[in-house]
Amino acid sequence: MIASEGELFKKILGPAWRGLHPDIQARFDHNPMPGKPLRYQGQMTELTCSKVGRLLGYLTMPLIQGALMPYNDADFPVDIEVYSKEGSAAIFKQRIYRLNGRKPVQFTSYMLESARGEVLEYVGMGMGMKLVLEVRDGNLHFESDGYFWQVMGVRIPMPAWLTPGKTYLCHRNNDSAQFDIRIEIRHALFGTTFTQAGVFREVRP
Repeated sequence: MIASEGELFKKILGPAWRGLHPDIQARFDHNPMPGKPLRYQGQMTELTCSKVGRLLGYLTMPLIQGALMPYNDADFPVDIEVYSKEGSAAIFKQRIYRLNGRKPVQFTSYMLESARGEVLEYVGMGMGMKLVLEVRDGNLHFESDGYFWQVMGVRIPMPAWLTPGKTYLCHRNNDSAQFDIRIEIRHALFGTTFTQAGVFREVRP
């Protein structure tokens, strides 16, 4: 049973894993044991959404609160906790965004390997996306390859035009203690709908 990002990414990337910067490899070699999560603290330098993104954010907030935030903000702290659960192959990631002048927003997703060897991330209410991993310039890149709604174990593909857009994420290494995360969601018709960028470091016990 795989219950860590590192083990899952190693399996999916295969030989390409060795092309990751050694600091990133070491970072993902830390496996969260049940009851012993990995914690990261960061500073969000950019949080933006377009007018279409803002509309989507407000419409989906009751279902997937925090997945699509309808706000523009910058320079606020973010806490991330990566954890596993006993008897589960899922990898959970909880984010708390401490926005300026607003109540904190909490968003939890979880990641699983499908029976076909795909990386799936679920964001709530059975909604999720398939992720494709790639190593470029020593950094780890993720790209969504379709969204779906899972009902009673059956994945129903969502038309691209009904989604917020294609998701691109880059985990870029700064040094052994610090890394950048940048997320962009781009819609084929409406352009970039959401952007997040921040710098993070692991909190050691």
